[in-house]
Amino acid sequence: MSGSYEKDAPLLEVRGLKKYFPVRSRSFFSGERRVVKAVDGVDLSVTRGETVGLVGESGCGKSTLGRTIVRLYEPTEGEIVFAGDTVPDRRRVQMIFQDPYASLNPRMTVGDIISEPLAIHGIGTRTERAERVHALLRQVGLNPDHAMRYPHEFSGGQRQRIGIARALSAEPEFVVCDEPISALDVSIQAQVVNVLEDLRDLYGLTYLFIAHDLSMIRHISDRVGVMYLGRIVEIAPAEELYGNPEHPYTKALLSSIPRIGSRKEGAGERRIVLKGDVPSPIDPPSGCTFRTRCPHAAEECADQVPVLTEREAGHYVACRLY
Repeated sequence: MSGSYEKDAPLLEVRGLKKYFPVRSRSFFSGERRVVKAVDGVDLSVTRGETVGLVGESGCGKSTLGRTIVRLYEPTEGEIVFAGDTVPDRRRVQMIFQDPYASLNPRMTVGDIISEPLAIHGIGTRTERAERVHALLRQVGLNPDHAMRYPHEFSGGQRQRIGIARALSAEPEFVVCDEPISALDVSIQAQVVNVLEDLRDLYGLTYLFIAHDLSMIRHISDRVGVMYLGRIVEIAPAEELYGNPEHPYTKALLSSIPRIGSRKEGAGERRIVLKGDVPSPIDPPSGCTFRTRCPHAAEECADQVPVLTEREAGHYVACRLY
């Protein structure tokens, strides 16, 4: 499936994507095969130049979805289509990792780390690679002289900038940003996001931006998807989602955002506290997986898995109420 990509078609299409991880049985003799349903049937499209934010509680499958899209994990089921191709060039899809300490090889210099993708793909001469490294270091706010240093000589924010430079060295079109600011001090999170925005505009990049920070997601994203227990339960343009959330889980999630002064905007003044805990992805509830915590749950919620339905233009909700 290549060569048929249309200009106005989505750059990325995810169809019925599932990623299950096998779990060792408690008993060797039981023969029972259990799986963690980390991603359990996700449909998602991202247009060229767009930033789609992805939010949800820890363990909902956000990072697993991102890693599966870039093929760090092979899908259990479903299809990933990039620019009309089911087997995209690895150069075109890259990832920025959450932990700037663990994602950089401590035995390699910064220059070698950033130029490694270029060497792997046979891009440029040694001199051209060095020039590319120096240019990227400047663009992420570092000094070209830093190319000769090692990761341990930098702060967390600087390391994340190095990680960003590495992800962009092979000139990708689509970048998965897997919680790139969650491990950083609050004082430098905005700086890193500004770097990502500047690079997006400079190179015409397309982002899938995964984060816990709901306010930051709103700031950087064109559209926002909300995940719960391996599924996207709502997706809409950012201002529409934050101003008019429809799914009960989205309403609860947005009600937790701290606000100063008036709270008339968005989910309302009342903080919504969900009952119970997030179910296990090994044994999720039947039907709507949110029903065990939903204040509007009915008997029919246990029978059918709700599908994303367009409530308004571009606003999709997976809930029987709509």
